[in-house]
Amino acid sequence: MIELEGVPELIDPVMVAAFEGWNDAGDAASAAVAHLDREWKGEVFAALDAEDYYDFQVNRPTVWLDAGVRKITWPTTRLSVVRIGGEKPRDLVLVRGIEPSMRWRSFCNELLGFAHELGVELVVILGALLGDTPHTRPVPVSGVTSDADLARTMDLEETKYEGPTGIVGVLQEACTHAGVPAVSLWAAVPHYVSQPPNPKATLALLNRLEDLIDLRIPLGELPEDARAWQLGVDQLAAEDSEVAEYVQTLEEARDTAELPEASGEAIAREFERYLRRRDGGGPTAGAPGHATESGEPASYLRDTPGGRTRPPLTQRPESGNGQDTGPGEESGKDREPGSDGTGPDAHDRGSDSGDTPGTSSTSGTSSAQDAPDAPDAPESTDTPDSSGPSDADDSSED
Repeated sequence: MIELEGVPELIDPVMVAAFEGWNDAGDAASAAVAHLDREWKGEVFAALDAEDYYDFQVNRPTVWLDAGVRKITWPTTRLSVVRIGGEKPRDLVLVRGIEPSMRWRSFCNELLGFAHELGVELVVILGALLGDTPHTRPVPVSGVTSDADLARTMDLEETKYEGPTGIVGVLQEACTHAGVPAVSLWAAVPHYVSQPPNPKATLALLNRLEDLIDLRIPLGELPEDARAWQLGVDQLAAEDSEVAEYVQTLEEARDTAELPEASGEAIAREFERYLRRRDGGGPTAGAPGHATESGEPASYLRDTPGGRTRPPLTQRPESGNGQDTGPGEESGKDREPGSDGTGPDAHDRGSDSGDTPGTSSTSGTSSAQDAPDAPDAPESTDTPDSSGPSDADDSSED
């Protein structure tokens, strides 16, 4: 029985979770939850027993000095709660940790126990995957769920992924079987620049979360960090003609694929968001520092002054085997039909091993082929990431 002492009764609580590892390309998902915790000054009220779920040879503890006294911090998953005031107050239960090494079913059951005791109405799991997406375009963010009714009511993709998965997929299915509505949001990170951090992808996830739960999220310095990140990648790409040419190819494929959407539903959604925020339901449309639906800040300009450390580029992938799809085409062989690789499916292979599944430096444009399929990414052409801190998180199967 889980006893929660000192935790007040929550108002319309939503649980938001992210796990470092396989499904955390560029640390985008874990950084998003860390941002929420930092901006709203979350208070930790529980931590899972590290002995039960982690292999300390895989995720090692760290030693540090506190006033001359040596202390050890063990890898684990912590839960904190934040209360958002305003006209429509609501609470968030933030779950931030590392993909467990063992006992995944017990791990999910323990988190569901907290969700039940706190009266959580919706669980949102964030993830990030590597994909064939250009860094110069808005970050694709796909939302998937195993609940057909939820997919219809919240305009999400119903997952049909089959294949290897991570803790994100397992937790989403555990929620579904327990009758708890659950959604997974996946951001696609360019596989040729997968090193963390990726503030642009983090910004896109927070923007999509904001729309999903109808809540204004303070973005702090994220928009500026995202602009500096893109400027740095622009400069690095400009120094390598092959990378520049490859990025241009991805841009053309992306623009062609999204042309129909750009003139229809996407514009309608953006306009609805504008009206909602103008009426006080959320951030002011176009306000400085706010991300647009596409995941890009409203004032996101490629020529914005930077001044930040430029992120390193992963060596440009080449279309080595004749099977590798070309830029803009789906690169995950296990990917769900109709998925272009930017969704959860592609993400499954996240950052499980030290190699970056989708960042092959000398083989195909994306290594989604050799990585586990991304669970259910709605449609995209990206491949899962593998730069996460620990084992890969769930592939975007959910």
